[in-house]
Amino acid sequence: MGNVMSNKFDAIKERESNLLCNTYGRYPIAISKAKGSRLYDLDNNEYIDFLSGIAVCSLGHSRDDLADVMSEQARKLVHISNLFYQEPQLELAEKLLSTCAAGKVFFSNSGAEANEGAIKLARRYMRKVRKTDRYEIITLEKSFHGRTLSTLTATGQEGPIKDGFSPLPDGFVTVPFGNMNALRGAVGQNTAAIMIEMVQGEGGVRPLPTEYVRDIVDLCKENGLLLIVDEVQTGLCRTGRFWAHQHYGIQPDIFTSAKALANGLPMGAVLCSDEVAKGFEPGSHATTFGGGGVVSAVASKVIDIMLEERLAERAIALGQLATEEIERIRIKHPDKIVGSRGLGLLFGIELAFNGTEVWKRLLAKRIICNLTQGTILRLVPPLTIEEDDIRTFVNELDSILGEVDAS
Repeated sequence: MGNVMSNKFDAIKERESNLLCNTYGRYPIAISKAKGSRLYDLDNNEYIDFLSGIAVCSLGHSRDDLADVMSEQARKLVHISNLFYQEPQLELAEKLLSTCAAGKVFFSNSGAEANEGAIKLARRYMRKVRKTDRYEIITLEKSFHGRTLSTLTATGQEGPIKDGFSPLPDGFVTVPFGNMNALRGAVGQNTAAIMIEMVQGEGGVRPLPTEYVRDIVDLCKENGLLLIVDEVQTGLCRTGRFWAHQHYGIQPDIFTSAKALANGLPMGAVLCSDEVAKGFEPGSHATTFGGGGVVSAVASKVIDIMLEERLAERAIALGQLATEEIERIRIKHPDKIVGSRGLGLLFGIELAFNGTEVWKRLLAKRIICNLTQGTILRLVPPLTIEEDDIRTFVNELDSILGEVDAS
């Protein structure tokens, strides 16, 4: 069986190498199907999914209710472009705006596009409505905002992610995480906005401290700056509130969404106050595919399910369970686990050593998670995952840590 599996996998890997640009460091698995919180490879081996397509399939995989909505809408209307009024788009907008204090929404196709739209909106609002020449965006060290040229520049990380893409666009400043003095010092006459994630996912699952966020809000008010919150990964019940910024009691001028919005279909959104929305007008920003009938209908159903099944509350409860279980084994392995952190089911386990071998062994146990910043095991499972799956993960991690050498 091992040879059969190897032959199947080797064949698909070779096929890809001949067809696709080499941009991904793939996991050594080819997935053929998925259901709920389970993935299945070419030989029908079952894996527990603690990644959910990188916080995308928050309702789990291959749901019949979403497939029914998708099919029904696809038989009615798939695409007409944004030159026409579309009721599914408006129904989605009403539901989305009912979850927050924003007044308007613009639909896009991805998180990077949503963040790009947020940056454009902030700059255009400052120039066309405020009549100033402010254009600069301040971001935080280790942030991640996307891979377009602008969002890549906004991203507070160096290394391969930016290598070879210079010159990057002007108008972005990155400051150290948690350092208000540095943030204050970066504000100048050209500053338009401060852009933050409430929890830095790619940056190591780092929640922003409450006082730090309050200071940022005050700094924006004092200097007439806009506050942009990137909720691409943290939004839609992931952290235990519908939006992560609601934990902090703040109202961003602009915030973005994507990933879980249509549970696997490509969709993003820029949400903003009615005032800031004045920065856009016909012709200033657009998208061909954004907010089309199928993705809008599915996203509407996603919001319904999240609210009906109280998945924000479930994320809090399961996040607390994960915290308690990790603390239990941290006591057993104090030299190997530094601790855990996060909000809800955006959860990180910090190891005291490079976690590559641990990640590989979890994969061998058919448990899929993500390793970020070299030492952080990042868990972003479906919000519908079972408690027993969390306990299985922790018990397997406990066993692995008993075997690996932390040096």
